[in-house]
Amino acid sequence: MTTPVIVPGLGLNVSEVTLLAWAVPAGSTVSEGDVIATVETDKVETELEAPAAGTLSPIGEPGGTYPVGAVIAEITGG
Repeated sequence: MTTPVIVPGLGLNVSEVTLLAWAVPAGSTVSEGDVIATVETDKVETELEAPAAGTLSPIGEPGGTYPVGAVIAEITGG
């Protein structure tokens, strides 16, 4: 099973985020709730948590800007 990691809506006026860094390297095993990335809006920096357990496969690149709802990684297995 594959679970997408989606850019969350972080506020009423937030339409995109900048991916600052992945907290764990590609191929790492993560548990649901683990911090996997740091993102930034024009007002706040926040951590993204894994929505499921499994192996992390990043898609988004640090420094890239992604709209709310974009898939920036996938987690496979469990």
